[in-house]
Amino acid sequence: MTRRIAMISEHASPLGALGGVDSGGQNVYVAQLASHLAAEGWSVDVYTRRDDDSQPEVIEWRDGVRVINVPVGPPCFVRKEELLPFMPEFAAYMCERWQELGPYDLVHANFWMSGLVAAELKRALDVPFIVTFHALGRVRRLYQNGDDGFPDERFPIEDRIIAEADAVIAECPQDRDDLLQLYQADAARISVIPCGFDAAELAPQSREDARRRLGIAAGEPVVLQLGRLVPRKGIDNVVRAVAILRDKHDIEARLLVVGGETDEPDPEATPEIGRLQSLAMNGGVGDLVTFTGRRSRCELPDYYAAADVFVTTPWYEPFGMTPLEAMACARPVIGADVGGIKHTVVHGKTGYLVEPKQPEALAARLAELLSDRAVADAMGRMGTSTRMRISPGAALRHR
Repeated sequence: MTRRIAMISEHASPLGALGGVDSGGQNVYVAQLASHLAAEGWSVDVYTRRDDDSQPEVIEWRDGVRVINVPVGPPCFVRKEELLPFMPEFAAYMCERWQELGPYDLVHANFWMSGLVAAELKRALDVPFIVTFHALGRVRRLYQNGDDGFPDERFPIEDRIIAEADAVIAECPQDRDDLLQLYQADAARISVIPCGFDAAELAPQSREDARRRLGIAAGEPVVLQLGRLVPRKGIDNVVRAVAILRDKHDIEARLLVVGGETDEPDPEATPEIGRLQSLAMNGGVGDLVTFTGRRSRCELPDYYAAADVFVTTPWYEPFGMTPLEAMACARPVIGADVGGIKHTVVHGKTGYLVEPKQPEALAARLAELLSDRAVADAMGRMGTSTRMRISPGAALRHR
């Protein structure tokens, strides 16, 4: 008999375009986990909120995976900070579907509002559930303070979810520590399972070929920043570092910023683009910072491969999938020494860790890596083999 699992991801659909304010690692996580569960024989239904009235209610997405667009709230984009009032109706809808489709063996909730729905289902239908939070409210409030737009009700709801869940998945050791220290979670019910990558999707490839496809000059130093364009990602730190790199290290590096709400970079649709453009212009590097807009998942390997170094320096990051993806593509990474990044980037081997909001330190590390690249290229042109001190990170693979 086929085992059945209901995955709940109220704001992050596996079908969502990546790079927007509410579209990022969770979308990828849910999509990949659903696909791999199906490959192992599970029948998977992913429940997510309908945010487009052109979407059918049920989509047969992949073999063994259906995406069910739950018709609660307006059929348009709603910020995840404003979705809590729709969760009772979300839970009621799932109870009704339960009667039509038959019971599930397990519910896997992603994010705290999905966890609330799962807890309600457990009370009503006695179905076990596990939860992956992807971010914890008390940690977010600690780092974001007044910029945290979630309601205070999040905290007792998360307490309830942790108390009632049959298991909690922590994505890194820091996540586990936060659950224990800030939520008094039961250690016996926490499993640390890091995020991973799909080797069929992300793998080392020719930098020259990738640059040719993207129209990037072969000899230009390129720094890549890829992901959601929101302030906490610390992209302003990277822009400042590029300016310092030019002024103090005499290195002009192209900064590619991939992400946003639209395919073409639009400061009105993505306000963070406008803020960063102004910062770049004021810092004298407007000519070096290129915003690409969002890109489809199938295009991302070329961007990773084309870069000399991938940089991500958020000041708060629950896990951070993009550094892992960059290492899968054999790109060295400079990451902030926070959250999950400090557990995936092996300092001195697959890249460097730096403190967030420290552009001088970031610029120094960039100068070191880009100088290594220049030496390697020169040696290659002379026909002499050489090796960068930072070895590729493709071997660092979580499964």
